[in-house]
Amino acid sequence: MPGDRRLRWLIPGVLVVFLAGCNPFTEAEPMMEEYLSRLARVLDAPASAPPSDLPRATTLPKRRDRVLLIPELELGMLDFLSLYGCELQYVVGERNSVMGRVMQPINRLRYEIRFIQSAERCVQQIDDDELQATLEQAIESKRQTLPLAVWNATWGTEEIEKLFTLAKGHYPVAADQNSLTDLALDLDQLNQMVTALNNQQLGVSLSDLGRIHQRWQAQFLAGQVINSARLLIATLNSGTETLRSRLEGRPLCLNGKPNNQSNIVQSFFFKVYIGEVQPYMSAVSRARDSLIRGFARLAEQQKHVMPEAFESWYSRHLSEDSGDSLWRELDQAMMRHTRHWQDLLAQCGLRPGA
Repeated sequence: MPGDRRLRWLIPGVLVVFLAGCNPFTEAEPMMEEYLSRLARVLDAPASAPPSDLPRATTLPKRRDRVLLIPELELGMLDFLSLYGCELQYVVGERNSVMGRVMQPINRLRYEIRFIQSAERCVQQIDDDELQATLEQAIESKRQTLPLAVWNATWGTEEIEKLFTLAKGHYPVAADQNSLTDLALDLDQLNQMVTALNNQQLGVSLSDLGRIHQRWQAQFLAGQVINSARLLIATLNSGTETLRSRLEGRPLCLNGKPNNQSNIVQSFFFKVYIGEVQPYMSAVSRARDSLIRGFARLAEQQKHVMPEAFESWYSRHLSEDSGDSLWRELDQAMMRHTRHWQDLLAQCGLRPGA
């Protein structure tokens, strides 16, 4: 008897798990397949195959193509500066050490800033005209190449590759909004840092830059949002073709009067398209607004040093204005699909918002 009681308690839990597993609307790809299948059924149209030919997307260019070469000061100049007894002597010494020669991008950026700051303090302490001129030349050179170090500490990092990987599926239907919010806040802060450094404001704090990189390494959301945009484009375009074929065939309603089929179609429109698919479209759009646009700004304000190998990737995956933009493609697919739905329901006087 105790065993029977335990079994009775377990059955409802098992059923809940089983039913949740059968719900196609809990994950992006099954949701899109279910939507296209049901759309064809309610419109009495040929069934659309699940979209397999997704719009083009690629991973970030290889790191060797993203990292910019930062010109070094002439060895003679470095040796000359390292002999002088001010703080710059220690900064140059660190750079010439074994560890200094293999600095990670974030540490290289810190070094470039420290060099300029310590050199500017040092130049005030010396009265040797030749050394002063050498030091001022070094400062000017470092200021000119600082944007290269800023680029490497953002787009040249290993951590950003994890965030933009395309190997981790789609943006979750019930995504953790806290993770998205944290990434968006990080991007705002990072963009402010880059703006300040681009304006040669070297006092900006870089203390949070390492934490931002760590969060990038622990998340996959940017790549998932890109994957979901591709899935939505393919699904909506396929569904638009189904709607178009019905619009070009026999009318859904005669004389604009609703009938049994139009009631079924309208119910499907509100229950599945408005109730399930559109909220997911909105979630992907919100993620694009807060995440992809933040990275677009990060790239745009560094366009003057953007490597050529990166430009086509930026144009496709971040920009909303380029002719090749994935996001423009998504916006157009959503507008076309919505318009076809409106035109079909208008045949029965059921146009939404009318």
